[in-house]
Amino acid sequence: MLRSFFIALSKSRTIRSIAENSSIGQKVSKRFVAGMTVEDLVVATVAMNRVGVHVTVDNLGENVTNRDEALHSKALYHQLFDEIEKRKLDANVSLKLTHMGLDVDEKLAHEIVSELLDHAIAINSFIRVDMEGSPYTQKTLDFVRELHRRPNAAGHVGTVLQSYFYRTEEDARVLCSEGIRIRLCKGAYKEPATIAYPSKQDVDSNYIKVAKQIIRSGVFHGLATHDEKIIDAIKAWALQEGVPKSAFEFQMLHGVRRDLQESLAKDGWGVRCYIPFGTEWYPYFMRRLAERPANVIFLAKNYFKG
Repeated sequence: MLRSFFIALSKSRTIRSIAENSSIGQKVSKRFVAGMTVEDLVVATVAMNRVGVHVTVDNLGENVTNRDEALHSKALYHQLFDEIEKRKLDANVSLKLTHMGLDVDEKLAHEIVSELLDHAIAINSFIRVDMEGSPYTQKTLDFVRELHRRPNAAGHVGTVLQSYFYRTEEDARVLCSEGIRIRLCKGAYKEPATIAYPSKQDVDSNYIKVAKQIIRSGVFHGLATHDEKIIDAIKAWALQEGVPKSAFEFQMLHGVRRDLQESLAKDGWGVRCYIPFGTEWYPYFMRRLAERPANVIFLAKNYFKG
């Protein structure tokens, strides 16, 4: 019930406007968001790099409504690549196609992401095209597969699969056969039982199944989870199968289980922290609460300490 409640809140334009423009909302959001500016992001990235954790950076935003907003998103991502190169950050970028104008003009979105991919290739970096709700799943996969076939693009662009979908095992097979890097997560949107597993047990079971499938492919992938039972299961399996610790990486969110991130890194496992920033943090923040409603209590306690 709480998950549905927070997912519904994430779609409210009125509450979003109030939250993103209030000092209280900005203070609370710092639990999961590095800050509002590029400099805030750089500070957070450097801190994680110092403890041996790689980073993925993301300018929060989605479903832009016009060409100018999409072009603004493009400019900011080029700035992020410039900062990564200039400051020698151990980081790559994650973006959403709707933030690049997919809902406005698919051709425009393709041109923007293609330009960003050229930038990533030029500095030997990487773009993760994030996955959104189910209406965008096939478009996103088609988009990424097309980009990956471009000259010199292999290894510089990948995407995300969500283990709550029935289709994910087959999608993973196709992507792996083409050498496309995957971030595997459980899924943060409200999806119908006709296309997604309704029970957590089934989602978790499918996660482990697909995780083993993609690791066996020999392509470098990321496993995005904070679930220690799943992490321990994958670690035990990898060691038993003789899979090198460098063959894949665990991925986690900024502000969630930093102790676990550092511990895994110290033990020699690859770890990447997803660090978002920007003024349009509200939908992302609500989805984090939907994933784990207990975070509401944590935020309330820490707000009054500050």
